[in-house]
Amino acid sequence: MSLESVKADLATRAPDLSVIVTSSSTATVEEAAATHGVEPDQIAKTLGVKVGSGPNARTVLVVMAGTKRLDNRLTKEALGGRPRFLNGEEVLALTSHPPGGVCPFGLPEPLPVYCDDSLRAFEQIIPAGGATNASVVLTPQRLAELTSATWVRVSI
Repeated sequence: MSLESVKADLATRAPDLSVIVTSSSTATVEEAAATHGVEPDQIAKTLGVKVGSGPNARTVLVVMAGTKRLDNRLTKEALGGRPRFLNGEEVLALTSHPPGGVCPFGLPEPLPVYCDDSLRAFEQIIPAGGATNASVVLTPQRLAELTSATWVRVSI
């Protein structure tokens, strides 16, 4: 179902893009980079993050280059609160995508999306496509446009 929601979303909003389904796993950055023959940082990983605490906490998606790590200080400055990663069950419930297939497309409900500046180093990036063997190839700018993302610097 998650793969189908990504395909349907892209067919409606970006019919020129297609989901690439492979016979090998693309669930990790290393597997995806090997499958697509690119460097690991071209794999655009999508993180489910809760920002802040209490009644003002909000859940967002952060998309960043594959080997980069979320920096607490930078994230707090850019997003207004301390980040906490969602667990696999929370991510699945929120996005309908399984861990290893999480992407900002085909979501059941809109979520704020933030693209880390680390993605801008590449002409093409490859986020997951809603399954652990599915991906999409596009430019960082196109990803940001399709998801109404805000550009931030949150990685080290």
